[in-house]
Amino acid sequence: MAIKVGEVNTYFADSNLAGINVMVDFKVGDKVKIGDLEFVVEHMEIAGKKVEEAKRGDAVKIKTPGAVKKDAGVFKL
Repeated sequence: MAIKVGEVNTYFADSNLAGINVMVDFKVGDKVKIGDLEFVVEHMEIAGKKVEEAKRGDAVKIKTPGAVKKDAGVFKL
């Protein structure tokens, strides 16, 4: 069952990073879905520092395998 963990607030095409407002904790290694993309989170950062976990209320960036749209839901699978 998919759990909504956040929403995309911005996308950086040059680096394939999606900025996410986190509503539910998730971490590197979790499988997520954003739009049509399903992938395992391999890179996560907060304020430019690599982290292993994002907690509710964090503004995090994750590496995506392709473009994602602003306001798209982020679901942990």
